[in-house]
Amino acid sequence: MHTESNRRISFLTHDIARRSRYWFDARARSRGITRPQWRVLISLANAEGPTQSELAEMLDVERITLCRMVDRLAEAGLVERRADPADRRVWRIHLTEKATPIVNELSGIASTLEERVLAPLDSVQRETLAELLSIVRDHIREEDERLSQSLRAAAEQPAPTAVSAVD
Repeated sequence: MHTESNRRISFLTHDIARRSRYWFDARARSRGITRPQWRVLISLANAEGPTQSELAEMLDVERITLCRMVDRLAEAGLVERRADPADRRVWRIHLTEKATPIVNELSGIASTLEERVLAPLDSVQRETLAELLSIVRDHIREEDERLSQSLRAAAEQPAPTAVSAVD
């Protein structure tokens, strides 16, 4: 039975994301990589050499969380930290050659997943869906940024002082 709540965008996107994560995770796990680790690898493949802070921001994760993922990937020989030539205090994260076939294989799994999920849609519907979801995502980012700016501005305001009553 379809109720109004089952058709709400938040429920639909959550359900699609959950089922997609399950499908992808089952395939990636057999390669010894978790989905979060794959996100790190694919992000590095698309933006070679970001700092750990830049990468954490791209992935929208805490720096300490990313640090642990990068540590594990480095131990597996898939990424390496290199000193920034312009500032030796800064470390940049790079894929190793060992990571390339894994990134390619997992990208193929992701493409298969996307094709499977979007199979009932024709090319025009797919393009429309991508455009609409991009608009919604960008709007949410803008709203988040406005909220963050408001919170920062409020935090910078001096605290109100107590006024004492004079008898």
